[in-house]
Amino acid sequence: MNVAYFGTSEFGADVLRALVERGAVRVAAVVSQPDRPSGRGRALTPPPVAAAARELGLPLAQPKDASAEPPEAEAGVVVAFGQILRAPLLGAYPLVNLHPSALPRWRGAAPVERAIMAGDAETAVAVIEVAPELDAGPILAEQRIPIGEHDDAGAVRRAALELGVPLLERALLERPQPRAQDEQGITYARKIEPAERTLDWSRPAAELDRKVRALSPHIGARTALDGRPCQVWRARPLAEGPGAGEVGAELVVGCGEGALQILELQPSGKGRMAAADFLRGLRDPPVRAT
Repeated sequence: MNVAYFGTSEFGADVLRALVERGAVRVAAVVSQPDRPSGRGRALTPPPVAAAARELGLPLAQPKDASAEPPEAEAGVVVAFGQILRAPLLGAYPLVNLHPSALPRWRGAAPVERAIMAGDAETAVAVIEVAPELDAGPILAEQRIPIGEHDDAGAVRRAALELGVPLLERALLERPQPRAQDEQGITYARKIEPAERTLDWSRPAAELDRKVRALSPHIGARTALDGRPCQVWRARPLAEGPGAGEVGAELVVGCGEGALQILELQPSGKGRMAAADFLRGLRDPPVRAT
């Protein structure tokens, strides 16, 4: 089967590579978003799926409106694409979407992050028919994914990739009977806003631990230690610690309830490092987190 692949994100790039490597379907065309300015120099940078397509030697298009001119194919695969699809692409051929959530919970842009932030014990990866309404199409295949107490977004995405690609192939080649999504329990996973990344030390440690895990390893939670900005990549909640916002030994920061020990962080302008290495590089250990 010749398929057109529509995707943008790093997760979409991983799925594309896996589909090509497995070879059960032939990716005849790749459609991604246009290059956009990125980094301090604001240089035009291709999205991860576009970079992967070039790396794999696949035909690539990056239109502003992907729906206007559907590429020739027998079916289409959509993974974290970022454009609302409409006619004539909708209706040109079967379109299936790989979405990493337990639909109808967490439709939208950031399903993995929202599931971890909310403290969900499990999520899923689902293949659905693409419908005009966001992530609302009938489900063709689904596999549940437990979320462990130490799992971050990277771990959940790896599970979604491993389980989801075979589901995609099954949906394309076997066309299982679709089932409508439940009308109850619909929630939306809005994109992560910059302000949400900041750790509020008046909140419970368990909540802040979920935020750190939800934003790792791709976005990063934020705080400032004695006024010096940094990103927090790994942490662990503790039952007790100093007062809220106070920093104790071994980078244990007090919270509204309990405490959070920072295990890995990235000071502004530097690379990621273990907390012990960060502390060794300071004349005096930090005393306040904001």
